[in-house]
This record gives sequence, C-alpha cells and structure tokens, in this order.
Amino acid sequence: MKRILTAATVLLGFCLAGVPARGQVTPERLLESAKEPQNWLMYSGDYAGRRYTTLDQINTKNAASLVPKWAYQTMAGGKFETTSLVVDGVLYATGADDRAFALDARSGRPIWQYQRSLPPDIRPCCGRVNRGMAILGDKVFLGTLDAHVIALDTKTGNVAWDVGTSDYSKGYSITLAPLVINHLVLIGVSGGEYGIRGFIDAYDAATGARKWRFYTVPAPGEPGHETWEGDSWKIGGAPAWITGTYDPATNTTFWTTGNPSPSNRGAGRAGDNLYSNSL
Repeated sequence: MKRILTAATVLLGFCLAGVPARGQVTPERLLESAKEPQNWLMYSGDYAGRRYTTLDQINTKNAASLVPKWAYQTMAGGKFETTSLVVDGVLYATGADDRAFALDARSGRPIWQYQRSLPPDIRPCCGRVNRGMAILGDKVFLGTLDAHVIALDTKTGNVAWDVGTSDYSKGYSITLAPLVINHLVLIGVSGGEYGIRGFIDAYDAATGARKWRFYTVPAPGEPGHETWEGDSWKIGGAPAWITGTYDPATNTTFWTTGNPSPSNRGAGRAGDNLYSNSL
C-alpha cells in the first residue's frame, strides 16, 4: 500500500516539528493549575478565578523596557476580548467572528487556524466577540455566536464535535469562554437584551452530549419563580455570560448572571424597586 503525502500533510508535519513537546491537560492538572505559573490553563488562570500569576520577571521596575518580539494578524476585524490559554509553549486564543488559532508562544508561528462559518443573521448584542477557550486532553472548546459549542483538536484545529445549544434567531449567542470541570464542559449563554431565558449547560468533553442544563430564570415550581410575574420568566434574560468558578472541596460551581429582560425597566417583575421615579 502506498502512502500519499499531500502538501497540507507535509506543511502540518513541518509546523508541528518545531512545537515544544506537550503533555495532556488532565482534570488533575487543572485542579493544580496554580502550581504551573508558566502556563495559563483556563480563562481565569485557576478555578478560584483570581486571574493572578506568581510570575515576577516582569515588574514595575522593568515593564517600561518591554519591546515587541512578534506579532500575529488574526485577519478578523472588530473587538478583541480573548484571554489566551498557554499550555507548554503553545498559545490558544480566539478572535472576532469565532476565529480560533494555536501559535508557538515563543515565535508567534501559526500552528493552525479555525474560522467558524456563521449565518448572516446572527444577533450578538455587543460586538461579534469571543472571549476564549477551555482545554482538556486533546481538545480545546469554544462557544460560537450562533449558539453552538464546538471542540477542536489541539494539534490540528479540526472539529471533533459540534453541538447546538439553542436557536440563534431568537437572540441566543455565546461569547464567553467555557469552564472545564472534571470531564464536563460548562458554558453559559448570552442574549439577555433579546428576551431569552438564560441558562448554563454542561457537555461531555469527549462526545459533546449534553449532561444537564440549569436555567437562570426559574420556571413554575422552582425556587424564586414567585419573583417573576406572569409569564415574564419565559423571556427573563439573565444570561450567564461571564465564565464561572469552581470550588473542588465542595464540588460547587459559581456563576453570575447579566441583565434581565427588559433591562431598563422592572415592569412585569415582582418586588420593590430600589429607586423611585417620583420627585
């Protein structure tokens, strides 16, 4: 049997040849991520969400002398809100319009690039942004502006799985970076301005199968439903669009929510108004 090498195969082999050796990112390694200050293994650096590193080579005395070493053009316009992952010398990041890429962190040389093919009628509220990825094993994970969650192969950028969370035409989108806990990929939805019902999902990291969904606006019979008048809970907003944190000691994850819908008035929601319109 003859083995056929395409130009793309040769190019990929050439690119990977210069990439530092990488170990698997395991759940145990994520738990101990604070002990690897040379890496940045999740959106906030560690499960506590401190977004703090103990690295001290750059400090107030030498920061003014920093100079650029390389630059990478994302080839996507718009706002740039990503927080990069750095794993054993490889930088994984995202850009506008759900562009994702892996770079050699030392040289800026591209390893792979991925571009989501988005429908023309997506409805992101506040820019066509993506704020980053999560990693586990041989996959990185990101949410998309058309409300999908996808897994990409860390070596090639090829799609491993792709699942839809909700109907983007109703205002649902995803801009935050996922959070991996054990073998689950947790992610929250955006779109509170459009009268969605916010939720947080968990997906199997290996297959993309959804394991559970937590709605941030309670339905009838659920705690807190009495604070939503009539059917307002169905379009209550409260998107979970900031990546959560995790306490391994209690196996508890914490998430904040964004604005309710409508966002600028409380009509249709029970409770005393904090501010009065009377003079």
